[in-house]
Amino acid sequence: MADESGVERLLDIMARLRDPDGGCPWDLEQSFESVAPYTIEEAYEVEDAIRRGDLQQLRDELGDLLLQVVFHAQMAREAGRFDFADVVASICDKLVRRHPHVFGDARVESARAQTDAWERQKAAERARDGARSALDGVPHGFPALLRARKLVSRASRAGLAWPKADDAADEVAGELARVRAVLASGDRARLERGLGDLLFATTVLAQRLEIEAESALRGAAARFEERLRGVESSLAREGRSLAEADPVELAGRPRGAKRAG
Repeated sequence: MADESGVERLLDIMARLRDPDGGCPWDLEQSFESVAPYTIEEAYEVEDAIRRGDLQQLRDELGDLLLQVVFHAQMAREAGRFDFADVVASICDKLVRRHPHVFGDARVESARAQTDAWERQKAAERARDGARSALDGVPHGFPALLRARKLVSRASRAGLAWPKADDAADEVAGELARVRAVLASGDRARLERGLGDLLFATTVLAQRLEIEAESALRGAAARFEERLRGVESSLAREGRSLAEADPVELAGRPRGAKRAG
């Protein structure tokens, strides 16, 4: 094993872990379905390391993510469907196919043009695979905000004329007004539907403004976290808890301060 490449060693270790004769009981019990949540979790941990600029952590998290690929490939190999070499061949073929300006005679003038060409190539591949709608192939397992953005983007590329930014902002305001109108009724089903429509309208607005909704929401959450941690620190110095704070303090403003305007 010492003379093997890193990937070959990893494949051998994974095969050993899945070996019915002396393998790991936990690894042997796993299936595609049971491993899938770990795969998603590892991808998020990769993103978190990148966002924090921690390259040492990124190295480790990429290893964990690679393990997920190897795990799935090993289970597929045992089922006689494909193996890790097939996975590598598939992505190599796809990269060559989708970069004709690098591996062929096509010309691309900018990164934006390449993105458009990539999306056209993907659409053509989906059509060859039997897709009947421009929305086919958007995974239902995506986080809701990401899936909404993907659906809006797909529909836009297919030619659906979304409202301009100002009109999209009016749609957000309209959906908010409809939610307010339902509040007094206490109708939970209508409120859930209305809030969903409001969030989707906001996603459309982000798409029209060419703003990544996921990043925008992540930024808002980070600002909220920073403010609240600051409030917690201030309260702790006074011997108080969040439960004892008033709304102005929870908004991150000193007691007695008023919002400008």
